[in-house]
Amino acid sequence: MFQWMVWTTPVAIFFSCIGLMLVGMTVWEFKSPTTLRRGWLPIETTRGDRLFIGLLTAAFLNLIFIGLAGKLQEWMSLEAEPSIWISFVLSMAVLALVMRKG
Repeated sequence: MFQWMVWTTPVAIFFSCIGLMLVGMTVWEFKSPTTLRRGWLPIETTRGDRLFIGLLTAAFLNLIFIGLAGKLQEWMSLEAEPSIWISFVLSMAVLALVMRKG
């Protein structure tokens, strides 16, 4: 069923983190119901809204990095493509920023 997917360690960790975040957000919602607040995003958002926006942003950042990895290798004269861990760390940092300040 999942033979088309390349399950590398970074991919497995990325999806595991998403699952853990969803479980954590569910528990947090039961313990402390969310309220609307306005950050630097142009709309009032709840924690769930910010998580959704952050996850979409993280996914797009990873896709952009994967798409540009070959070009980055060429432009920077690297022996191999840059590690996918770079995009993982960047996307999680952006997700944390959106969750905290968005």
